[in-house]
Formats: sequence, C-alpha cells, structure tokens
Amino acid sequence: MMSAGPSHPAARVRRRRSALAPLALAAALGVALAGCSGTAPDANPGEAGDAKKVTLVVHDSFPNEEFAEAASEATGYEVEVISAGDGGELTNKLVLTKGAPIADAFFGVDTIFASRVVENGVAEPYTPEGAPEAASEYAVDDAGSLTPVDRGAVCVNIDTGWFAEQGLPEPQSYEDLADPAYRDLSVLLDPTASSTGASFLVGTVAEFGEDGFAEYWQSLVDNGARIEQGWSDAYNGQFTQGGGDGTRPIVVSYSSSPAFTVSEDGSASTTRALLDTCTGQVEYAGVLAGAANPEGARAVIDYLVSPEFQATIPDAMYMYPIDAEAEIPASWAEFAPMPSRDQANDLPAAEIERGREGWLKTLSEQIGL
Repeated sequence: MMSAGPSHPAARVRRRRSALAPLALAAALGVALAGCSGTAPDANPGEAGDAKKVTLVVHDSFPNEEFAEAASEATGYEVEVISAGDGGELTNKLVLTKGAPIADAFFGVDTIFASRVVENGVAEPYTPEGAPEAASEYAVDDAGSLTPVDRGAVCVNIDTGWFAEQGLPEPQSYEDLADPAYRDLSVLLDPTASSTGASFLVGTVAEFGEDGFAEYWQSLVDNGARIEQGWSDAYNGQFTQGGGDGTRPIVVSYSSSPAFTVSEDGSASTTRALLDTCTGQVEYAGVLAGAANPEGARAVIDYLVSPEFQATIPDAMYMYPIDAEAEIPASWAEFAPMPSRDQANDLPAAEIERGREGWLKTLSEQIGL
C-alpha cells in the first residue's frame, strides 16, 4: 500500500489550485511543456514497443515517487509519474497536446476544468474495473470519459477561538460575510488566479445566480474583504490560524482544513468550516486518447479507484476518497465532515465550462481584479 505523510494544504500550498487563466496560453506552451518533469515535450512515453511501461501525468501536488512504486507493484507495469503544473496547467497541456499525448493516463483535472477535457476529446472513455459505486454520482458524462478519484469542498473557514474571545457570534452563511459586524475580517482568493478562488466563485454563482453574484462580491469588497492571489498567501499569511501574523479570522479554504488544526489530544479543532458556504470539487483521472500504452493506462486507472489506493487519499492528498466505503481518519469524521450534496453550492461541470470566462470577466469589471 502506498503511504505518505499528512499533507494539508498548508504543507502542499495547493499549487494545483492556482492558475485559472483562459486556455489561450499557446504562446507560453513551449516553455510550459519543457517544464514537465520526467520527460521532454516531444517524447512519447512507452513507444518503441515498451509494453510494460506506462506514464501517468499529474498535477504537482501528487505523491509521485510513492505512487509510482505502489502502482508498479500492484499493476505489474513499470509506472512512471510526471508532473505538469497545477490543475489548470495540466488541463491546458492535455488539450494543447491532443493527438500527441505527453503520457498514457492523467490524474488531477478537477470540476472546474473537467468539461474542457471532455469537449476537446482528450480522454478515451473507460469505466474501470471495480469502480466504487459512488463514482457514478460524480460522472461528467454517460460515456465514462473521466473517472472520479477523490473529492473535496472549498468552504469558508473561521477561527472559532477568535470569535469566542471577541464575544462576536460566528458567521454562518455567505450573507453574513457582507454584514458590517464582520467588516475587515475576511480574506478571499482571486478567482482569476486561483482555482480555489474559482470554486468559491462557482458557489456564489450557484447561490446568487448569474445576475447577482457580482453584486454579492462587491458587497464583500465594500465590507473590507481582502483578496489574495493564492491559497497560501491567504491561509498562511492573513488567517489568524495560519501560523503567521494574520489578523483575519475568516478565510476561503477547504472542508478538510479543520482536521489540520485539531489539538494534540484530539479533543477539539480551533477552526470550523461553514458547510453552507461549500462548493464541491472532484478530481478526475482518464486514459489519454492516442496513448502509446492504453492497456497500461487502464490498469493505472483501475489502481487509482482500488480500495488500496483509496485508503491512502486522506493522508496523501488531504482529500476525501471517492469510495464511500473507504475509511477516513476519526478526526475528519468529527471535525472535517464532507458537506452533503444537498448542502453544497454546486453547478454541473458543463455549466461551469460554459459560463466560467464570462463570470470572470464580469467580476473583473465589477471589482477590478
């Protein structure tokens, strides 16, 4: 079984959650592809009849070495793992190299970008053997173009101790963040630069509609909300529980984050996620169309949804397994529960793809991002 140490966003900096730039990055593609670790952009992994070698391309917050070793043992293939930037960069590279794929399989495309991969025909449909029953709930299409592997949620987090000390009621909802009682207390993420911020944006569109989300964001800015470029700058730099000199007790983070602030004796967490402000995220894997080793790619996808790998996801990636039967740490169940699908402020992946660039443009015009 693959093992890896705890890796909360604070440690990983959630690099894959940055870069929500539009797909029109062709001018920078040559530099970006050259930066993929482990293979040159013109290399075709697995060619020259190397039927036992399979290459998986991932976002840059993945436990590459540990996974390669465990997957090689489990599948019988020589598994190589290469990194291709964060989730947005990964998606861009997969789309722009369609027809000459840089790997056999991929992992790390999330809800924000899933429809882009499907609509561009990047993935070869495949339904893995032994896929968890819950995986069908998060399918992007009926063809099985993408395989759900893990899930999480972007939520507003609060420093519960700060509010207790100040004698101020804890906020509970989106609307509360715009209340003058919470002026200058929130730190958000720029949705044009961070896909964590983009997920929060999607949640506000789901809650307030396409005609009301920009006005809501304006109300947050008018109430003194600070907007940071990335998760680390917000959580580690501005949040009062981030370990630095932060002064703001409200931050956009993850539903799993309170599991990272549990006391040593495990009796309490110093933070709480506001589950009514959550937006779900699912991370997908797939077989690349035109892969040199499609059989090996399918074997790797099978391993990603296997009970063996699913059990490692909370510790390795601080996400929730897609397999509802997989065990999660006790501290997660108590302090970092995944919001229900009824609670989450979600939109279908295709609707996100259709509206994303327009929402970003509207928001930039509204508040000057």
